[in-house]
Amino acid sequence: MPSKSSASTKSSASAKSSASAKSPMTPSDASRIQSTQAKSGNPTGKNSFPARAQAAAATNVNLGVVNPRSGNTPNGGSTRIPKTTNTSGKAQRK
Repeated sequence: MPSKSSASTKSSASAKSSASAKSPMTPSDASRIQSTQAKSGNPTGKNSFPARAQAAAATNVNLGVVNPRSGNTPNGGSTRIPKTTNTSGKAQRK
């Protein structure tokens, strides 16, 4: 019989992966979070939510997931495959 702790670990791991799949943390997101937390008097130091958000944004920039300035994804904010035109003038997928 599996213990309760192993079942809760599995469910939290799957919840974590689905939450991060929605959109990557950008530097502008982290900045907004830090500003909002500071204005409302919440801690913004080491191990706080704003600090973790900033670390996640920096990781995403370093991995090339987001652009450092605009915060968009490297291909211009779109996750779609861009259409190109071949020599016959017909649109095709890359």
